[in-house]
Amino acid sequence: MTEQFLQFPVIDPIIFSIGPVALRWYGMMYLIGFIAAMFIANKAADKSGGLWTREQVSDLLFYSFLGVVLGGRVGYVLFYQWEYFLADPLYLFQIWQGGMSFHGGLLGVTAAVFIFARKANKSFLSVGDFVVPLVPIGLGMGRLGNFINAELWGRQTDVPWAMVFPTDSLQLPRHPSQLYEFFLEGVVLFIILYFVTRKPRSLGLASGIFLIGYGVFRSIVEFYREPDAHLGLYFSFISKGQILSIPMILAGIFIIYIGYVIQEKSAISNEKMVNTKGIKNKGQA
Repeated sequence: MTEQFLQFPVIDPIIFSIGPVALRWYGMMYLIGFIAAMFIANKAADKSGGLWTREQVSDLLFYSFLGVVLGGRVGYVLFYQWEYFLADPLYLFQIWQGGMSFHGGLLGVTAAVFIFARKANKSFLSVGDFVVPLVPIGLGMGRLGNFINAELWGRQTDVPWAMVFPTDSLQLPRHPSQLYEFFLEGVVLFIILYFVTRKPRSLGLASGIFLIGYGVFRSIVEFYREPDAHLGLYFSFISKGQILSIPMILAGIFIIYIGYVIQEKSAISNEKMVNTKGIKNKGQA
């Protein structure tokens, strides 16, 4: 029966190995994403008129990398493996067993951006607006890595592009949900943020759109992605990924509002300063 559906291509997850050291496609995808993000960030810094330097870009990406790794691992354990953690707290440090959470990584990056912003004497929202256009690159490449690893596949379906994954013990035709996420969270979200950041915008707009965009796209794909076996669906229809995306969407809306308020207050303050100077100049005349 499954022969009428697409069969997952035979892809060796290991590109090459030298003794015990192996280079895997999954790691290569993230490396490509990191290099691409650094290239784009350096180009943006060069065009910032002195607001950003390449050294600051290097520091920001380093902090963000630590935030992704630490936050992603902690988030995965707390959000998805809480019972394992309660039974064995050392499970948190057993990173060789795998397990990363985007939402945890997002919290880690948020903390990294906050620390960097204080150190560099920049506003939190301005740093966020600078870094969010880079995130979809890593997200997209990570989803390709998931596809190559034949993991995080979708729910059973009979659509023409349904695929049978070798890691599925049931050998059912499923949605290639990793590719859906690659397209929406990687390609589409990157294009949206690219056009948003091409011109000066309201403070926090890019950050807010990223949070809203990812939250909406993730929630859509979750309807096609197979829920974690040990979690299932809450109330028979909503997944953990969708639950965690709701605060993201709300936070995005709040950030856009706060940025708009800050921008308006700044404009009013500048207008008052101009008017005050004008009055003083007239008095001197």
